[in-house]
Amino acid sequence: MKNLSNFYLCLILISLSYSCNNGSSDSVRNAKDSNAAKIDSQRTMERPSTAALSKTDADFLVNAASGSMPEVELGQLAQTNSRNPRVKAFGAMMVRDHEQGEVKLKDVASSKNVTLPNAVSNHQQKEIENLKGKKGSDFDKGYMRLMVEDHRDDVKEFEKQAGKATDSLVRSFASSSLDMLRRHLDSANYLVDLLGINYEKREPILPK
Repeated sequence: MKNLSNFYLCLILISLSYSCNNGSSDSVRNAKDSNAAKIDSQRTMERPSTAALSKTDADFLVNAASGSMPEVELGQLAQTNSRNPRVKAFGAMMVRDHEQGEVKLKDVASSKNVTLPNAVSNHQQKEIENLKGKKGSDFDKGYMRLMVEDHRDDVKEFEKQAGKATDSLVRSFASSSLDMLRRHLDSANYLVDLLGINYEKREPILPK
């Protein structure tokens, strides 16, 4: 009976995997669906894996990867499309810091058997394509506004997970990433102010 149950679970996972690969072109959505299927299958087993994450923790890792990838790509774009040395330097910092952060993220995801997206989401790709068509000050305005928005959201989400994530390794990853994200947000706010970009100002994000 147990072997039969496991057989049907395998069929369900194969079906879900096929559906994800063929029903959607969004890598982020596919990764979340894949993780949800794995988590559901582990819950139905008689002896669930002790390494299994909650869906919230798994989604957080997927979102972290989804947020980091465009930061790297846009940081590279800033170094070619901007004419401002400060914006170029900010872009270089994004590439360096987020590539380092991705190494840590992939280690956590691998240890927890979490599938990460291999490409940015469809929405993020549209944002990237939009900025590819801008140069000079037009690029700077769009890029820096986006960097403020993204890092506001990142800081808020990482603070939440640093305190509430179920898994201790996920909590540690979120907590250790906050200094970098706060520094990025402070730098983005500073450049928005320095360049005279019409945007809502916020107080600097200081370490807690």
